[in-house]
Amino acid sequence: MNYCVNQRPLFTALLGFALLSSVVWQVQPVKAQTASAEQDQAAQAAPSSDKTLKPVIMKPAARKPAAPKLASVSTSSTEVPSVDSAAGGEGAKPQKRLSRRVSSPAVAQGPYYVDFRSRTAASYGHAFVWFGKSSEKKVDVAGLHPAGDEVPFILGHVVFVPAETGPSYGDLDPEYLTASYRVYMSEADAKRVFAYIRKLQSTTKLWNEMSSNCTSFMGQIAGFMGLKTPFFLMYPEDYVNKLKEMNDNKQFITLPPQSAFAEQ
Repeated sequence: MNYCVNQRPLFTALLGFALLSSVVWQVQPVKAQTASAEQDQAAQAAPSSDKTLKPVIMKPAARKPAAPKLASVSTSSTEVPSVDSAAGGEGAKPQKRLSRRVSSPAVAQGPYYVDFRSRTAASYGHAFVWFGKSSEKKVDVAGLHPAGDEVPFILGHVVFVPAETGPSYGDLDPEYLTASYRVYMSEADAKRVFAYIRKLQSTTKLWNEMSSNCTSFMGQIAGFMGLKTPFFLMYPEDYVNKLKEMNDNKQFITLPPQSAFAEQ
C-alpha cells in the first residue's frame, strides 16, 4: 500500500507531461501551415527573381505617305468616262484626271464695229445694222424698209415701192431687240466698210418683200465684210442668229486687200 501511495505523484507527473506533449504537437502543424501560407502570399506579391522586367516601348502610329506635289501648273479636274462607261456599262463611275487649263485668248476688239441687229415689229420684225466707234455713244443706223406707213408695206409684197435706208421707229430701243451679232474691225477696215454702207444707202431706192428687203440689205453688208451669209428670205431674228452661227460668232474681222472687192 505504501508503494502505491508513493508512486501516485510520479504517475500524475508523467500523465501531465504526456498531455502537454500532445497539445504541443497539435499546435506546431497549425503554425507551420500558417507560416507556409504567409510565405506563398509573399512569393506571389514579390516578383520572381529569375524573370527580368522589360520596358514597354510604344511604337508611333504609321504615317501615310504624303501626296506628291504637283508642278506649278494651273490645272482643273475633268471628269472623263471610264472604259465601262464609254462602252455603255451601267453604273460605271466616271474617273477624274488632271488636265492643263488652256486659257482662251482674249477677243481682240477693234475701235470700230458693225452690229447686225433685229427687233420686233407689227409684222414679222425688222433687220438693220448699227455702226460706229466703240468709244463713242453716237450710233449710225442703216436698214432697208418701205417709206411711209401700212399702205406701202402692203403693196411692197406685190410690187416695188419707195424705200428708206436710215433709222426707223424702235431701232434704238433695247426693249425691242430680238437678236444681235457685233463684229469689230480696225480703223482702216472700218473706213472701207462704213463707206460701203453709206453708198448702199444712197443707191438703194426701192423695197420689195420678196427680192429687196431688210435681210437682203443686211446680207450685202455682211458679204462685203467677208462674212458668210444665209439665204435672205428668213425672219429677221432667225437671219441674225444664223449669220452668227455660220461665222462661228467671229468677233473680229480683217478685210482682204481692197483689190479683192469691186468697190465702185
